[in-house]
Amino acid sequence: MLKKAMIMAAGVGSRLEPLSSIVPKPLVPIGNIPAMALLSKHLLSQGITDIVANTHYKSDQIINYFSENNWGINFEFIKEDQLSGTAGGVKKCQFFFEKDDDFIVMSGDGLTDIDIHEAYKSHKKSQAIATIVIKEVKDSEIHKYGIVVPDKNGFVESFQEKPAFELAKSNLANTGIYIFHYDIFNYIPVNTFFDFAKNVFPLLMQNNIPVNTYVLNGYWSDIGSIEQYKKSNIELLDGIVSSYIPKVYNTKNGKYVTGTNFKSEFKSEFIGNSVIGNNCIVGSNSKIINSILWDNIIVKDNVTVENSIILPGTVVAKSCLNTILEPKTEKTAV
Repeated sequence: MLKKAMIMAAGVGSRLEPLSSIVPKPLVPIGNIPAMALLSKHLLSQGITDIVANTHYKSDQIINYFSENNWGINFEFIKEDQLSGTAGGVKKCQFFFEKDDDFIVMSGDGLTDIDIHEAYKSHKKSQAIATIVIKEVKDSEIHKYGIVVPDKNGFVESFQEKPAFELAKSNLANTGIYIFHYDIFNYIPVNTFFDFAKNVFPLLMQNNIPVNTYVLNGYWSDIGSIEQYKKSNIELLDGIVSSYIPKVYNTKNGKYVTGTNFKSEFKSEFIGNSVIGNNCIVGSNSKIINSILWDNIIVKDNVTVENSIILPGTVVAKSCLNTILEPKTEKTAV
């Protein structure tokens, strides 16, 4: 069994602005729980008790959160002064792993219910030093991902970086979930910006070292954009993510989850799928429709919030549609 994992948590997350201007990507809440917390709890449920993470952007927020909430996990962190790429970041955590062991690497902004035991079986059976977890995606989404083309035996034949649908040789996306043998460190130079997809995997293939693939049949979401962030929250409420089923409150026309100290006034309505954070108040005759409210939000009376994200500390005094609303700022279109 795998006992150790690395979570890549150093990215800036510019595509998630202005959300990522408040918290780093791994702490962006999904159903009121930071994405990396959901991931860590899933790793724990799969028997992994030791986790190391590289940090960079707003690193203190990440370290402080997991220092206060460890759930029986042994966390260690490194701070990168400069980003060093996906592989470069893993190289800096080499000290954490034992020689001859295998370990799993995951992205701190990913949401998944992967069966790690099954993925590990595939890795061991292949006898490869690297396994890439891949996921079938819709034809309309192929252009968003790095595409992996496996051969008939499940080893990587080639890669395509965000190809157009008509040029794609497969519909299997690289999820950024990897299982490695310790020997992988032999192919990552010290103090060098190095990436798995662009550098390590091509290097292995050039040296005729096979790279295994494992097809994920469960849930996976890369929370890298505002659109995907909204979608992930909706899917969580719909119970699609089997590793975490939140307590959902059903209404006549929808459902919602809420944090602590939530108060809804007379005739407030919740339509579609919504997430309400801690210490929020929704006023009389107000409607929350397919929206995400972070903590400490006040929605005034007779206000409709639709398809919007409301950031912490905001007082919503007038109706908004398709916006990201910040305290004391104008509405920002998504």
